[in-house]
Amino acid sequence: MAAAQLTTDALAEKHRSTLDQALDTIRTRAYWSPHPEHPKAYGENGSLDAAAGLDAYKTLLDNRFELDQPGTDGWTGGEISPYGPALGVEYPHADIDVLLPAMRAGMGAWREAGPEVRALVCIEILARISARTHEFAHAVMHTSGQAFMMAFQAGGPHAQDRGLEAVAYAYAEQTRTPGGAAHWSKPQGKRDPLELTKQFTPVARGIALMIGCNTFPTWNGYPGLFASLATGNAVLVKPHPRAVLPLALTVRVAREVLAEAGFDPNLVALAVERPGEGIAKTLAVRPEIRIIDYTGSTAFGDWLEANARQAQVYTEKAGVNTVVVDSTDDYKGMLSNLAFSLSLYSGQMCTTPQNLLIPRDGISTDAGNKSYDEVVADLAAAVGGLLGDDARANALLGALVNPDVKARLEAAAGLGEVALASREVANPDFPGAVVRTPVIVKLDGSKPDADAAYFSECFGPVSFAVSVDSTADALELLRRTVREKGAMTVGAYTTSADTERAVEEVCLEESAQLSLNLTGGIYVNQTAAFSDFHGSGGNPAANAALCDAAFVANRFRVVEVRRQA
Repeated sequence: MAAAQLTTDALAEKHRSTLDQALDTIRTRAYWSPHPEHPKAYGENGSLDAAAGLDAYKTLLDNRFELDQPGTDGWTGGEISPYGPALGVEYPHADIDVLLPAMRAGMGAWREAGPEVRALVCIEILARISARTHEFAHAVMHTSGQAFMMAFQAGGPHAQDRGLEAVAYAYAEQTRTPGGAAHWSKPQGKRDPLELTKQFTPVARGIALMIGCNTFPTWNGYPGLFASLATGNAVLVKPHPRAVLPLALTVRVAREVLAEAGFDPNLVALAVERPGEGIAKTLAVRPEIRIIDYTGSTAFGDWLEANARQAQVYTEKAGVNTVVVDSTDDYKGMLSNLAFSLSLYSGQMCTTPQNLLIPRDGISTDAGNKSYDEVVADLAAAVGGLLGDDARANALLGALVNPDVKARLEAAAGLGEVALASREVANPDFPGAVVRTPVIVKLDGSKPDADAAYFSECFGPVSFAVSVDSTADALELLRRTVREKGAMTVGAYTTSADTERAVEEVCLEESAQLSLNLTGGIYVNQTAAFSDFHGSGGNPAANAALCDAAFVANRFRVVEVRRQA
């Protein structure tokens, strides 16, 4: 291995204060981010401004993506932007029997580096990704269908924050046990004490497999990637076949930094599948794979949990996110907040509300009592008003990520009375983009059963306004939904302290993250790194939370060596 260009001292001088601030913030849960959200913040200190970032993205198109990793046995690709154009990027296809042993080869030196050096190297990787946020934003936009500003923020600084958060938790858990040698002495009365020196070393499990998702390749991918890398594991990144480019860029940056810091770049590698190859299942049961991070469908998540028995499996699957509407003292604010939440990224977020549970007799508001029909009609009008201008609609909705979402949207209109019909929105910059406004369908929840349309996730811009007999019935339906189907988010609107406490009790008992009475610029489908937990790990929607101590602690074990003093 070549001599390190990035020395430990240089890394510490550059990033130790960032690590310390991250450690402090996960304790205080305050707001903090070292990664700027505004596009104009870039262009100095080596970072790419908007024009340079777009140019860098364009140079990637219609080219081979070189990585120089072992075992390349061909090339594959085929990504098509949800906005229409084919990306034309070809990626190295790996012979796994060659690549996996090469990944293990560098793990010994990575282990010996210790938690602090690993954390600092990870932060350097994130810093270099941050400097190229404009480039990454276009890659995220054209693989996920997110509108540019969302791709810039969620795919850039927000994803980088989540990665750094995972690094902070990893460092905290690894250093909970003293590093170096500890002296142990047990008194023996008149005899000499029994004395030992004990050394405790965090030891990685092995190779981690990160299975990327189509909608949020970096935001959902970075927590697992950096949690595993910071705890000493090598990481094999298996992107979703429609969203390879953002994670391929990530792997390239990680390999460059590892090599410059004197470590084996094969600690991070890329596994891109040929069309129809389905390598995720093959990789998942390989004995070398000891950790798996997955975001996607419940069916495959359940398969991983049942079959990848040799690995520690972290899954985020489907859930049915629910909002209980009991009463409000800011009716206009409630409608505005819900309209934005239903519209953002065409509802293609794992945190987007799907079911709105509204008492049949209506709700009390600061604008007077509103019947169920009035609430639904007013919400439909709020969504229609928000998206009435096509330019604004494109900026909020982005594009439908794949044909399955479009099919679900079209089928939803036949499930009940349509309160708000979906409409097609033209995108003048990308004529091939499939852009649709949300549909709101009215359903009767008085007799809930397992076959009810609202009792399963309908991923995409589809929401159900479910009439219930009372708020108490809404809470029972909420409880059953979270317990049986899971939920990443729960929302509620009420002016009653008793109702608020009852909703809170359901969420505490069923382990669901709750947002109450949001009427301003914070939305139920948004979470902030270092402060909010994404998922709880306590209901069927996900078996882990991003991020907490449990998310990192089982990625390594502490091995003790005792010596006679």
